[in-house]
Amino acid sequence: MIKLLKNFNELVMFKHSIFSLPFIFIAMVVAANGWFGFKLLLLGTLAALTARNFAMGFNRYLDRDIDALNPRTINRPSVDGRISAQSMFIFTLLNALGFILVAYFVNSLALYLSIPILIVIGSYSYFKRFSYFAHLILGVSLALAPIAGVVAVSQTITLWSILLSIGVMFWVAGFDLLYSLQDIEVDKKLGLHSIPSKFGVEKTMFISKIFHLLTIIFWSLFVINANLHLFGYIAVVVSAIMLTYEHILVNRDFTKIDRAFFTVNGYLGIIFFILIIFNYLF
Repeated sequence: MIKLLKNFNELVMFKHSIFSLPFIFIAMVVAANGWFGFKLLLLGTLAALTARNFAMGFNRYLDRDIDALNPRTINRPSVDGRISAQSMFIFTLLNALGFILVAYFVNSLALYLSIPILIVIGSYSYFKRFSYFAHLILGVSLALAPIAGVVAVSQTITLWSILLSIGVMFWVAGFDLLYSLQDIEVDKKLGLHSIPSKFGVEKTMFISKIFHLLTIIFWSLFVINANLHLFGYIAVVVSAIMLTYEHILVNRDFTKIDRAFFTVNGYLGIIFFILIIFNYLF
């Protein structure tokens, strides 16, 4: 059982939930003007985890043929036989049902939106087969987290939550572009649609910089529209510094892509969340 759990953990990269969790809680804190309660803390966590497990499980299930041809992904549990296609399908289905069930216990609007959200976050796996917009679709998938957070607290969608979400969309799309630089040759060989394989390294890095500039602009608008105070602005400034550092890392050495992707962006979300909490504590 422990071995099976380790394999599923590797399948969905559970630790990477750090990208979406802080932003659903940021939206919940702002919507509630502070603490939103233990019930929503539990439901928000379960919603984020089941949604992400569904998206990752579906992606691994659908992409197992592609991953088998990529040296970087050939050792994934979905490819090397540690987890069967049937097991992945069941895992994905259970998490989809779990997400809908959690939404039911949150509120009626969350329940109504649950299936459309699953459709959106599942669509990423298809887009890269025919569209260069796959990077933005991945961004949209994670950008739904702040929307879900404000819906959970107030059963509405506010302007500031949309601004925050747009910022998340460009943030994720920007670092996904950098991450995709590793697969340029494989994408070309397999006929997959990605911005790096279409436009090359230099243009991809330039587009990523534009996306991250837009991230900072929309997060600034979020802070203004949500009437946050000093710590909200500090969160944006710190994010800008961390994104700049991320690009410096990748510009200097492509072997630092993993560090830029996982470490820098993981800490960015956590620090942003902590500073938003400080906004309501001080």
